[in-house]
Amino acid sequence: MFALSVRQKGRARSGGPVETEGGRVLPRPLRRAVRLLVSLVTGRVHIPRHAGTVSAVLFLGATGFYGMSLGGHGQDVAQASTTAMGFAIEDVRVSGNHQTSEIDILEQLGLDGTTSLMALDAEEARRQLAELPWVRDVTVRKVYPGTVEIALQEREAFAIWQHGSDLSLIEKNGSVIAPLRDNKFSTLPLFVGRDAETAAADFSAEFDNWPDIKAQVQAYVRVAGRRWNLLLDSGIVVKLPEHNVARAMDLLARLEAEQAILERDIAAVDLRLEDRTTIRLSEGAFERRAAAVEKRTKELKRAAKKT
Repeated sequence: MFALSVRQKGRARSGGPVETEGGRVLPRPLRRAVRLLVSLVTGRVHIPRHAGTVSAVLFLGATGFYGMSLGGHGQDVAQASTTAMGFAIEDVRVSGNHQTSEIDILEQLGLDGTTSLMALDAEEARRQLAELPWVRDVTVRKVYPGTVEIALQEREAFAIWQHGSDLSLIEKNGSVIAPLRDNKFSTLPLFVGRDAETAAADFSAEFDNWPDIKAQVQAYVRVAGRRWNLLLDSGIVVKLPEHNVARAMDLLARLEAEQAILERDIAAVDLRLEDRTTIRLSEGAFERRAAAVEKRTKELKRAAKKT
């Protein structure tokens, strides 16, 4: 009675029975599969010629791509395929590079003439180029079928910073750009010592009021992170106070204008104290002065004996 009631509720479909022995009806999800098997066995379903071969090829291809994906070779295969289709990068156009060479850019991106434009990740390329020392900002644009456009904004060297025996190029804000490799930047001011790089810009700007003295400065030397010494081209050291540098510089400018103090044979000018200025003679000048004093003393003694 159960099997009969089922058949009455719906038209029987062609393709064979869907009942098992004992009159039980198969669950709905299995009926289509059973009908397909019955149709295959009875020859009611026509299988196209070479379907087995095509299926085997598709299966092997899918297996191969899956294996390459697991092995991390999918990107290589995609690159080789798109390169063969005419999407190889043939032209790299770089703009805004003054200190960054095009060779550095190509090496950083790993471009060797066989790289596919379709496989190039523009955002990843931008991130890689931003790691180059001189690059402040960069944009990467793909132009099909085979061109990459790279626009750089480079950092600007403000000064040279000596820390220990190392020399580095720094920006105005004190950030280190790169080690100093050649004399291309020899005209930049030199700042020496710990914390000198962070205070360099503000301190250098103060000296715009004394351009004649500033032109003689060979190096600005930071002392104990508190004050500065000036090393002049002549070898003279000017010791500046921790505070009120303007007062000390005005005094030095006046001494230079009235007495040409910086042209004399001296080793240092100490301007740290407000109530006095100390001048230290050079070694040669000190010896000559000592000899002159001794000679003068002897002359005075002889003169005293005669009288």
